[in-house]
Amino acid sequence: MYRTLGKHRLIYRARMSYYVKTGLVNEALQVFDEMTQSDCRVFSIDYNRIIGVLIRNSRFDLAECYYHEMKPMGFSLNSLTYSRFICGLCKVKNFDLIHRLLNDMDMLGIVPDFWAYNTYLNLLCSEHLVEIALELFRVMGAKGKEPDVVSYTILISGLCRIGRFDNAVEMWHAMIRKGLIPDNKACKALVFGLCGSGKVDLAYELTLGILRGQVKFNTEIYNVLIHGFCGAGRIDKAQAIKTFMRRNGCEPDLVTYNVFLNYCCKELMLEEAEKLIEKMEGNGLEPDCYSYNQLLKGLCKANRLDKAYKLMTHKMEAKGLVDVVSYNTIIRALCKTDCNKRAYNLFEEMEQKGIVPDVVTFTILIEASLKEGNSSVAKALFDQMISMGRFPDRILYTSIIDNLCKTGKIGMAQSIFHDMVEQGVGADVISYNALISGFCKASRVNEALRLYEDMQARALDPDEITFKLIIGGLVQEKNLSVACAVWDQMMEKGFTLDRDLSQTLINAINS
Repeated sequence: MYRTLGKHRLIYRARMSYYVKTGLVNEALQVFDEMTQSDCRVFSIDYNRIIGVLIRNSRFDLAECYYHEMKPMGFSLNSLTYSRFICGLCKVKNFDLIHRLLNDMDMLGIVPDFWAYNTYLNLLCSEHLVEIALELFRVMGAKGKEPDVVSYTILISGLCRIGRFDNAVEMWHAMIRKGLIPDNKACKALVFGLCGSGKVDLAYELTLGILRGQVKFNTEIYNVLIHGFCGAGRIDKAQAIKTFMRRNGCEPDLVTYNVFLNYCCKELMLEEAEKLIEKMEGNGLEPDCYSYNQLLKGLCKANRLDKAYKLMTHKMEAKGLVDVVSYNTIIRALCKTDCNKRAYNLFEEMEQKGIVPDVVTFTILIEASLKEGNSSVAKALFDQMISMGRFPDRILYTSIIDNLCKTGKIGMAQSIFHDMVEQGVGADVISYNALISGFCKASRVNEALRLYEDMQARALDPDEITFKLIIGGLVQEKNLSVACAVWDQMMEKGFTLDRDLSQTLINAINS
């Protein structure tokens, strides 16, 4: 009998091993269930195998069920399976089960591997749970898994993301004191974080400064530093870094040139920008859409619109580099200089050339039409945009509503407001204020009041402007009891009326 049971056990295990290796999850589950329902004993290794294959196939709920089934029998997972389980759960952000697994491992004296620790660290930092990440970081060392460069990189990036730059710099120094040489990923994490907050000198000092000769920096890190110094208006320092990178065997790439091009165009150094384009071409780097669009923006900013149009239709078009951004740049510049007719012609031209206008295109033209008081054209453009499946954002909706209200077209403004709500674009306080203002100016204060109540029903708190508009409208209509009630609500929210409106209300009450 014992020989028969042993034979069955070997057959089950052989089948299980085959199905696990080939990733046939359902077949492996069937064999495992047959084993548990027969006289064949199961052991920890069997649970490790079945849970392992479930983890590999992201079937975490079922893996958890087998895990809870296994524990009362006194079985446990090995370090590898626990570590893979934690890594898998990080993908689905199951913090609760990760915490329980770590506690169980603690009780069993099992330590996760580096991959599991670092994966969990990364999840915590990406969710801004940096304090928990710092504690896990401390625990790693206490359990004999001294944090590596990857661990430090994750935490430095996480600390920078939440603005704790001093702590990030401390972590950087601690890593170097431990004898760990930061790699390019670590340098990138620090440089991105510090440059993004304007700490360009510190980013430079901690990388190119103290690590010079120890790390071969890649182009991306140089580019971030160059971008940081250009953003700070320190073009000489940016140029020096470009020279340094070249001297250290790292050739400037398209991004490097585009950063300098962006700076030159913003500063209206247009001759230098054109020379940069020529230099790029001379160095075998073909300028892309971004490069030319930056030059277009510079020319438009300098009000050299004819030259910008010529650049787009001659050079860019010949290279197949004209896109919707190119047209939007010139259309915006034309509208700013009140050349709306030319802007509309350009709008028609782009459609003829098969370049589909986007929300930005329509926004520019709609706002320009409203500015010149041509609401019928604005409405036609708005309808065209909707028919093309281009839905406006809250800012455009609010701008249209505000302009319509200011020109007395309250009915149309109300219709646009309802359209915004129906499209699922949540109205904010500014949107409500625009329509409330329109109703009050048109002496339709009851409708303004309904909007005031509606916004609160939607959990939107009125601001100081809302209260002033409503109270001002009620005073004009001599509805003083309601005006006083709204005034009370205003004071409860911590707002006060300005002197003129306050005096007007008091005078109305006393008259």
